[in-house]
Amino acid sequence: MTVVTSPVRATFLPFAKPDVDHREIKAVSDVIASGWLTTGPQVKQFEAEFAAFVGAKHAIAVNSATAAMHLALEASGLQAGDEVITTTMTFAATAEVVRYFNAKPVLVDIDPITLNIAPDQIEAAVTPRTKAIIPVHVAGQAADLDAIHQIAQRHGLIVIEDAAHALPTYYKNRLIGSISDFTTYSFYATKTLATGEGGMITTHDDAWADRCRVMSLHGISKDAWKRYTSEGSWYYEIVAPGYKYNMTDVAAAMGLVQLSKLDEMNRRRQQIAAQYDQAFGVHPALEIPRTHPDSTHPYHLYILRLNLAALSIDRNAFIQHLREANIGVSVHWIPLHMHPYYRETYGYTPEDFPVAYREYQRMISLPIYSAMSDQDVTDVITAVTQIANHFRV
Repeated sequence: MTVVTSPVRATFLPFAKPDVDHREIKAVSDVIASGWLTTGPQVKQFEAEFAAFVGAKHAIAVNSATAAMHLALEASGLQAGDEVITTTMTFAATAEVVRYFNAKPVLVDIDPITLNIAPDQIEAAVTPRTKAIIPVHVAGQAADLDAIHQIAQRHGLIVIEDAAHALPTYYKNRLIGSISDFTTYSFYATKTLATGEGGMITTHDDAWADRCRVMSLHGISKDAWKRYTSEGSWYYEIVAPGYKYNMTDVAAAMGLVQLSKLDEMNRRRQQIAAQYDQAFGVHPALEIPRTHPDSTHPYHLYILRLNLAALSIDRNAFIQHLREANIGVSVHWIPLHMHPYYRETYGYTPEDFPVAYREYQRMISLPIYSAMSDQDVTDVITAVTQIANHFRV
């Protein structure tokens, strides 16, 4: 492949990088020095502060968003043979947790503007076996929750939000995490709040919260972590066959610091997104993210879409040129129905969900994280613009 320009940077700019400093280092160091490394007081404090932040009655800290969605489905009573409706435009975890129950993930298409699940497609997919809907807030922008809740109420369905990207996101002036039956979060290293690995479940329902807590640690009766403190007892009971999904105090200590920095980090992402919008919004070969008036956008991802008719190269070649310019990028996501497992198990073809298939072919996720410098942002803009100009038809 011909290189259209010399690398704009001497070093490679990673696609994503956590924003950590001396505060996280000290918090983690203090936990290590305390001798209490696993689930303990830091986790309980993180849960309390997170619940207060999003306005939920309960928050249950776990070791991943995958675990969070699994526990939410278990608490809601999903059984083998049931169906759960979700979007094809998501990461593997959203549908694979449904398969844990030998239930069926029913994939539907997306809204072409927001890339979120299309409510009219949800309605058409409901059957007597449907038990839940898992909307995904793509890049952090909220799905159409009012429409989704109306469908759920008509059919008696549980709504479990996959909010792995949506912290902090407001939907009609309410913070995501306080709206649906369950909301699940990811604190993976690349997320807007990062603990390395980690997740959270929020809910207002006492019984569901209790079930999630018990099942997150081998089905042991509540407050099992206290048995190694002066408040606890050696005696415990296993009340259900649970899982090993608990969060550690090491991760929670980092999460507490990240939560305190969340608004600051979000402001920086907004600044970067505004610079990208200004630079790319006037270019005929580039389409910037379009935000819906009902939702704020935390820009966990900045998904640029290419107007392929205005370019002489495809998305994959565009990405290769960006990498040769030392700019790390990604694609979110390869739609689930295009992966071998879902093709072979359910007989999907790429054209079964035409909007997702079309948009996937022109999507590029650009670097956007609060640890980026002004020069980093300039370098991304320079590289994208040079490539788009060079291959413009």
